[in-house]
Amino acid sequence: MSFGVVPTYRPLPTNLRLGFSKIDDIGLFAKEKIEKGTNLGMSHIKIGERIIRTPLGGFLNHANIPNCHKTKLRYTSHDNPLIKFDYVAWNLVAIEDIEVDEELTVKYEWYTPTKPKVVND
Repeated sequence: MSFGVVPTYRPLPTNLRLGFSKIDDIGLFAKEKIEKGTNLGMSHIKIGERIIRTPLGGFLNHANIPNCHKTKLRYTSHDNPLIKFDYVAWNLVAIEDIEVDEELTVKYEWYTPTKPKVVND
């Protein structure tokens, strides 16, 4: 039985996958080469005082020398005061070329990792 076109939800960009990490449990890995400067999408969003991780942000592991950075974007109703919104989002951007099967990492800024095991030390 066919129900026609079924929209598909992909929690991660098609060039990323989850995998077992040497850093901590599960991490994000490149399925293909990712060039420096590539915007991989939204990793976190702050609404009010709550920061919410997207699936992209939920599996990022810490490295002292990371290959990605969270870039802050602020959205406000400044251009149209009739629309009430004010939130912050962070997009994940590659800050160096990332090879196939390499884990994507960021330097944790909001808290200190509790586990001493990190890469690039």
